Amino acid sequence: MKHEAPAVFSGAAIIECIRRPESLVHLSLRQWDVLLRVCRRANLLGRLAEGIEAAGIDAQVPKQVRPHLVSARVLTAHQREAIVWETRHIEKALSALQAPVVLLKGTAYAIRGLAAAHGRLFGDVDILVPRPTLNSVEAALMVQGWASGHHDDYDDRYYREWMHEIPPMTHRARGTVIDVHHNILPLIARNSPDADMLFETSQPVQGTKFRTLSSIDMVIHSATHLFHESELQNGLRDLFDLDALLREFSAQSDRFWEELPSRATRLGLELPLLLALRYTRALLGTPVPEALVPRLQASARLGSLALRILDAIYLRALMPDHPASRTWSQVMARGCVYLRGHALRMPAGRLTLHLTRKLVLRMFRNTSRSH
Repeated sequence: MKHEAPAVFSGAAIIECIRRPESLVHLSLRQWDVLLRVCRRANLLGRLAEGIEAAGIDAQVPKQVRPHLVSARVLTAHQREAIVWETRHIEKALSALQAPVVLLKGTAYAIRGLAAAHGRLFGDVDILVPRPTLNSVEAALMVQGWASGHHDDYDDRYYREWMHEIPPMTHRARGTVIDVHHNILPLIARNSPDADMLFETSQPVQGTKFRTLSSIDMVIHSATHLFHESELQNGLRDLFDLDALLREFSAQSDRFWEELPSRATRLGLELPLLLALRYTRALLGTPVPEALVPRLQASARLGSLALRILDAIYLRALMPDHPASRTWSQVMARGCVYLRGHALRMPAGRLTLHLTRKLVLRMFRNTSRSH
């Protein structure tokens, strides 16, 4: 009698399935069902489907599974094309702006044709513009159909005075969302970088008015975005993004690994880069030079105890958040990430007032709905 492995996957097993698709040919239908559900929840189904196609094992996948993989490939390819198409509308809206417009995150990966864009689902379009131009950018987008959602006075002030972006804007006809940033971290964050340094090294996108961050800054921004988040629904997807960026950019330049930590130090963002390199290497096998991690740890002035605590948190919190792979320790780790993300975003006093206000409003609204 053939022994069937359990249909409950650990987070590490899910990662291994995505990293080494050739191992999938031995899965049962029950295991496939769980794997597809977990990958869909983690926004990694497209990446799994792309990996299976690249490995040339489509014919060995059960016929009941293939439609899910084909659907994922079609969806991610369509979204990749749609996000590039959306940038043309943004370009038209901002055509008169005499200032740099830098595409960020997934939009930048797609428009530059990077490996990180393949198999990836896309959400909002994120752009970075100089802070003095925010009013002009917002007005130009409004003329072309974008509008901010409903925010009370506190939320509006929260965005415009404390954060690194204005309230998200949604197009009235297409429903697309654009996030207009003027920095990559909130102004009141303890390690908010000088945005001018990012603009200075940004690179033009041929045939457009857009720019993207330099390759090195793109890695640092991706790391900063991930390890300053308070919620990690897309945490593992973002870690796979980092893995793809690191592999592609390091193959393009012999000086990449030497310049990356130096740039992070100049921007004051050694800690998120340290965590990104540490966990991509530990979880995804990214070929990070061994000497870089202790070098960044010393630069970030992070003690060994603090690093062990962060390891205990992130090695659990980065796992897929699905009942088939969720553990109590992962739930606790995600709670720690939530508190850490908010603590990094604003000073303790302001954070206490902000979270208290959110809690009171949530209780009041829930009470109101119940009557």
